[in-house]
Amino acid sequence: MASSAAFLLALSLLSLFLCTCHGQGSGGDGNGITAIYSLGDSITDTGNLAKEAPPGMFETIKHLPYGVTLGNPTGRCSDGLLMIDFLAQDLGLPFLNPYLGKNKSFDHGVNFAVAGATAVDPADQFNITVPMPFASNSLKVQLRWFKDFLKSNFGTDQEIRKRVQSSLVLVGEIGGNDYNYEFFADKPVAEVEKLIPGVVKTIIDAAKEVLDMGAKRVIIPGNFPIGCVPGYLAMNAGTAEPADYDAYGCLRDLNRFAAKHNSRLQHAVTELQASRPGASVAYADYFNSFLALLHNASSLGFDAASTRKACCGAGGGDYNFDWRRMCGFAGATACDEPSAYLSWDGIHMTQAAYRAMSRLIYHGKYLEPQILSFPEKYGQT
Repeated sequence: MASSAAFLLALSLLSLFLCTCHGQGSGGDGNGITAIYSLGDSITDTGNLAKEAPPGMFETIKHLPYGVTLGNPTGRCSDGLLMIDFLAQDLGLPFLNPYLGKNKSFDHGVNFAVAGATAVDPADQFNITVPMPFASNSLKVQLRWFKDFLKSNFGTDQEIRKRVQSSLVLVGEIGGNDYNYEFFADKPVAEVEKLIPGVVKTIIDAAKEVLDMGAKRVIIPGNFPIGCVPGYLAMNAGTAEPADYDAYGCLRDLNRFAAKHNSRLQHAVTELQASRPGASVAYADYFNSFLALLHNASSLGFDAASTRKACCGAGGGDYNFDWRRMCGFAGATACDEPSAYLSWDGIHMTQAAYRAMSRLIYHGKYLEPQILSFPEKYGQT
């Protein structure tokens, strides 16, 4: 019975991956969305960090093998496209240009996301000035960019509200880096958990600002199951015990941590939905959609033996990840078939995995509630 159920689940996921699905729901209409505005970090950044970083910094994302599936680097932290690209494509819109790009068209939206950005402003969270290009590009700064853009491109408050009302706004994914920097500094899970209330409040406050600007459709994504990320798995490989891993080789404590963040965020999103009945506010479940992808990887065309390995990296072994020889550095190499892997560089996903995630979330059951529908011609693979 269990095996039959697993087979049916895999079959349904495969059909979702391969064919068109149309959202039914409260207020979303793909044909009515004229633009997308995106706030976030490297999961969504389509080139802002690459544009802003001074010469010599973050050079890896400016060069192959980043972008290898597209034939050239684009500033995306992947071999190719991201979830935001597939979402725009499915809504019949062009890919979003980065806000810091010069001589770019912003007629159908803007991407304000910056790789490495935090939700809480670093100066507030860490009481230090982080000497990195993205230090000042927190969610607060991205919101300011958003408002400045609207003021400079639309003459009156009425025109701004009209524009935002016909748009889709993504607030995140963001918040992951607030925790990453603490974990990378070897802080214990119990200590990092103390950041969760502040991070969630910052995200929700940003969403409230966007709604106050006139937004009618807002998506707020949660965090990934970071205990399944090759970078984290490699970082803990020397100290973790067999009991620390689940049946899929993921670190239980880190996944529990991510689940706590998501639970608090989802509860806050539900409260926000109730307080704004005139708008459609949805929670994007990155956690469970990724687990669905992981658990059904082979059915969806991925190599089941490589689900916890970086395509581009060094060190081989279970994770092919070495912090001293990350993708793009000397000694690191890229696999021949990125589309067979979930992880691109041990931190970020491959184009193929992002595409599958986009299908599962925006055309499936992991957008809660489903507020989008898609033009028929853009639902095809």
